[in-house]
Amino acid sequence: MNAKESKHYPEVELDIPSPIESEFEVGEPMKGADIVAECLIRENVEVMFAYPGGASMELHQSLSKVTDKIRVILPRHEQGGVFAAQGYAKACGKVGVCMATSGPGATNLITGIADAYMDSVPLVAIVGQVPRMYIGKNAFQETDIIGITRPIVKHSYLVKDIEELTRVIKEAFYVASSGRPGPVVIDIPKDIQQETTIPKFYKEVTLRSYKPNVHAHKNQIQQIANAITEAKKPVLYIGGGIISGEASEEIRKFAEKTKIPVTTTLMGIGSFPEKSPLAMKMLGMHGSVTANYAVDQADLLLAFGVRFDDRVTGKIEEFAQHGIIVHVDIDASEINKNKSVHIPVVSDIKYVLNELTKIVKPSDYSKWQKQIDEWQAKYPFSFKDTDDAILPQYVIDQLSKLTEGNAIITTGVGQHQMWAAQFYQYNQPRSWITSGGLGSMGFGFPSAMGAKVARPDLEVVDIDGDGSFVMNIQELATAYIEKIPVKTIILNNQHLGMVVQWEDRFYKGNRGNTYIGDPDQKEGESYPDFVKIAEGFNVPAKKITKKEDVIPALKEMLASKTAYLLDIQTPYQEQVLPMIPSGKGVKDMIIK
Repeated sequence: MNAKESKHYPEVELDIPSPIESEFEVGEPMKGADIVAECLIRENVEVMFAYPGGASMELHQSLSKVTDKIRVILPRHEQGGVFAAQGYAKACGKVGVCMATSGPGATNLITGIADAYMDSVPLVAIVGQVPRMYIGKNAFQETDIIGITRPIVKHSYLVKDIEELTRVIKEAFYVASSGRPGPVVIDIPKDIQQETTIPKFYKEVTLRSYKPNVHAHKNQIQQIANAITEAKKPVLYIGGGIISGEASEEIRKFAEKTKIPVTTTLMGIGSFPEKSPLAMKMLGMHGSVTANYAVDQADLLLAFGVRFDDRVTGKIEEFAQHGIIVHVDIDASEINKNKSVHIPVVSDIKYVLNELTKIVKPSDYSKWQKQIDEWQAKYPFSFKDTDDAILPQYVIDQLSKLTEGNAIITTGVGQHQMWAAQFYQYNQPRSWITSGGLGSMGFGFPSAMGAKVARPDLEVVDIDGDGSFVMNIQELATAYIEKIPVKTIILNNQHLGMVVQWEDRFYKGNRGNTYIGDPDQKEGESYPDFVKIAEGFNVPAKKITKKEDVIPALKEMLASKTAYLLDIQTPYQEQVLPMIPSGKGVKDMIIK
């Protein structure tokens, strides 16, 4: 993949292997599979999620000898494994590692690899491959995983020589975690795993064509500072780049010094404390009215670590059309890709924020803040509570209060995902884990397992939908066997809720295969019986249908020392609001 072919990562140009110009340590004669295990240890890998098969069993044999150094967690599906690796990476910032065999094992990783690519998650996916002599011959369980994943990786390697193994693995972890993070695939033929050589373990990696550490010029930083001084209605629009750039503390200091109001993207949730009076929560399709109004009327938009995603911008030509736009991003390919900006800066965001905070001279934004406060008071995230039905917003609000906003929340994809973003209060980075760019259903539970393994000191709760949860329901077995005490709330409305919302809004209520219950079930029943399924996996579970049981049930769930599933029956008629219809602008926002 070269610069012209890459959509998101033009800085990665590794078609010709670049030499490592550093010191190395010569090891003892080792099999290729043992070399892989030793390399992972040297990369400080403590946990990996791996499902074995014929082309990867040599690797599992080697890993079985180092269980005191690397914990290998067996998922019940490769997709569960790669999602868990993402949850691990998002929760702690380290590279997530997953492994699968060739053929169907490898292809089962594809959705997770694409998901990591869209959300810039550091991931290394190791794949066993058929022996070299069979590659390209349609051998049993052979697929060209390098060719299949080429558009959705930061880089990939097919190891053709055992002497390349140590270099490839060193490079893979460096590429995955540096600059704009992303997924890297390593494809290792079985015969290379079985060969023996004397390995060279390199201490550092140097790639001639890859220079990810970019710092803005001081003149660029001064230009941003000048724009801030001249602005009357500035807005900070921050995204996942703040979290992956480990710049959450820096953005807080900068915002508090300048008194500029802050809105986040879906992936930026947690990068700025939502308890702050400057916080407007997320913007975009289902973002707050305040944030969307503020960005629309801003005379200066500071876009830091964002990519102007269509779910944020809506009709792109109408987005932030009244002011100067500053865009700071580590990835040069994102600059002017979706939205033309006035001050483009390619740089590490932490560096820019540190330098900018030193020199910035803010103006008086009290009048602007007063307007924002008025919007906040008039248009808060809200719902019409009931005495009987359990509304999903109520459940999440109560969970936020019971955990005091200190849990890690993961989600599947759909209405429950948006409500979890709206009604839980996030005050720390890496406390919100979701599938943003790709929107992968089935992400919530396995990613929660990975997050809990990464952060056993924190409560981890998967807020899921019945449609999304069932897609990786088999991972209940992993949670039980591996003793991962992750909690799950299923907001069960028996429908594919987000699609139903669109059907009701834009398709005259016509149902196109969005009811996922049993058409013959009686009133008050739900399908499937998640409690029985969970109990079959030896996971404690409970179902509630009455509002009065919500708080006691949440407390019982949180008190559990093991994995726990709470099935909550909710009405399917609830809709996620506000809503800016796809391709529309702020003026088209549906508020009620």
